[in-house]
Amino acid sequence: MSGTFLSFEGGEAAGKSVQAARLAESLDGRGREVVLTREPGGTPFAERIRDVLLHAREVDLAPEAQALLFSAARAQHTRDVIRPALAEGKIVIADRYFDSTLAYQGYGLGADLDGLRAMTRFAVGALVPQRTFLIDVPVAVTLSRLGARSGTARWDRFHGDDRAFYERVREGYLRLAAAEPGRFVVVDGDRLEEAVAADIRRQVDQLLGLPA
Repeated sequence: MSGTFLSFEGGEAAGKSVQAARLAESLDGRGREVVLTREPGGTPFAERIRDVLLHAREVDLAPEAQALLFSAARAQHTRDVIRPALAEGKIVIADRYFDSTLAYQGYGLGADLDGLRAMTRFAVGALVPQRTFLIDVPVAVTLSRLGARSGTARWDRFHGDDRAFYERVREGYLRLAAAEPGRFVVVDGDRLEEAVAADIRRQVDQLLGLPA
């Protein structure tokens, strides 16, 4: 792997997609080759799985079934998009990767964590991001932001008002970050968008050896 692999994680409405896009734009503007992608998704097959996982309201999916579908999409995405881009020396920025499955289906919904980790190894092998930016916000902020979107956004399986679920997901993410402090960077997302972006840029510039 000659490129650089960065991932963005966080609960619902934390702002991770916005920050991933901002970082990609910043790096591209400084002449770096960047691939911005997302999970579930990134390939035609994975995008079809995404539609079922997130938006098929009529399909009741057990946590284990969710994890299997996420992992199938992830395996294709990793093989077809991420690994080839890294082999070409590009910077890959993924809006979610395998930590989401551990946080949501594992900590949030109670699926077996050891089983999820084994499934992840099967899907992606040893490919782990060099840095994972966890955009962390209090659950009260999550619920407030989701409430502001209600009525205008498409139905999403993981957008609701279950405070206990979001608390478990957040706690799961923080546990994952505490277990791998060399990979995770926890970023306070309850601030102005530009302040969050500036913190992330500083971290990435340091990792890549770019001038401030």
